[in-house]
Amino acid sequence: MHTRQLFVKNGLLLAAVAGIFTACQQGNKTTADTGGKKATEQSTDAIGQKLAYVDIDTLEAHYDYFKEKKAELEKKKEGAQNDLSGRERQLQNEYNALAQKAPTMTQTEGQAAEASLQKKAQQHEVYRQNLFAQLQTQEAQFNEDLQKRLDECIRKFNADKRYSFIFSYRNGASNILYKDEAYDVTHEVIKELNAASAKK
Repeated sequence: MHTRQLFVKNGLLLAAVAGIFTACQQGNKTTADTGGKKATEQSTDAIGQKLAYVDIDTLEAHYDYFKEKKAELEKKKEGAQNDLSGRERQLQNEYNALAQKAPTMTQTEGQAAEASLQKKAQQHEVYRQNLFAQLQTQEAQFNEDLQKRLDECIRKFNADKRYSFIFSYRNGASNILYKDEAYDVTHEVIKELNAASAKK
């Protein structure tokens, strides 16, 4: 399970992003200028709704905190997989050794060896499940921490409620069929998120 899938699977980034971008626009009033009108002004439609969007792929690629945590989680997953693979190889070696000895063992010895190997296999399965549970807990904690960071940004920068709607966009996985880059606030959001992370 990759961290990128983690965002989509849990709906965390897509849900959180829907509110954060409002927050992260205060102090960034000078967005793209088109035909003498700022993007913030252009985003107001005929009924006064203010719209913007954030590119999730770009956000994930440039949000330092996300990248660091993703690397940490991937390293832990790789370590866990290597650990499990080593334990499974050891069990397989013990099984092979038992199979070779079996013809020379008494029935009692064979049953005892088989029971011991089965117990080790069961212990390995419990260990594997616990290890995966720990990784899932760490991912959940990362999600929770990220949500708090996004919420803090929203509370801090969304006082003026600049945008009525902010949509998330992901290439190939979005309901948005067309996007005007004049309303792209991704880089402003990334800048604010990275600045907030640097202060912590």
